[in-house]
Amino acid sequence: MVSMKREFIVAKIEGSQDGSPYVYVTFNDPKEYKPDRPNMNPFGSNVASFSSIEDLMKNMPKVMASIPGMGGGLTDSPTIKFSMHEYQDMGIKVGDKVYVEIQKADSSGV
Repeated sequence: MVSMKREFIVAKIEGSQDGSPYVYVTFNDPKEYKPDRPNMNPFGSNVASFSSIEDLMKNMPKVMASIPGMGGGLTDSPTIKFSMHEYQDMGIKVGDKVYVEIQKADSSGV
């Protein structure tokens, strides 16, 4: 059996936006993980701030990319969908070190 095991850091945990009982856990490579800084924007972390309309227009592609459904939320980091029960059983939180193991099933059907 072929398998691969990699170390990750839990970077983000989000509930399902449609209210279904699922949790999305996003993982980062330990070399690339940077803990979130406290949110300094009074309008929330997903709201960009600009000092002028020129700044807004210059950064419009970045603003559009941050809007969910318009290309926003896409990441190179692996994200896994867990049932609420699976998530609670694991007891993981942001910043935890985890290992993800992938095993290729035997192709003989056994």
